[in-house]
Amino acid sequence: MAIEVGAKAPDFQLKNQHGESVRLSDFRGEKNVVLLFYPFAFTGVCTGELCALRDELPTFVNDDVQLLAVSNDSPFSLRVFAEQEGLEYPLLSDFWPHGETSRAYGVFDEDKGCAVRGTFVIDKEGVVRWTVVNGLPDARDLNDYAKALETL
Repeated sequence: MAIEVGAKAPDFQLKNQHGESVRLSDFRGEKNVVLLFYPFAFTGVCTGELCALRDELPTFVNDDVQLLAVSNDSPFSLRVFAEQEGLEYPLLSDFWPHGETSRAYGVFDEDKGCAVRGTFVIDKEGVVRWTVVNGLPDARDLNDYAKALETL
């Protein structure tokens, strides 16, 4: 079951596509966070979603907001994926321990071994203010997260 609106967002520390550590708590008091879980790099729906975010990046990475995209791929795969698609925001690896952060947010599919499409808008105090969880084949509408950010 996914983390619900009003809950404190579980903190985590994951490596990005450049091998740098990123902690959710690093943004506390500074920025709202759009935390987006996706199944796998290089797949059709995931690539489409992440490129749509790239194309609207000023909405999701600015002085008030930070986008963090999480998959269960290795940091090495994420680096190639980011370079290939021109993704300049953090792609975080929940590779090892496999799916630990995805499980903490209730979006890990044990049978498939990957995260489902879960998105969490987290305010500057670290509280989940909006969420949506879609199944593996179902793309999300990034306009929904933009609207959720406007309410913060």
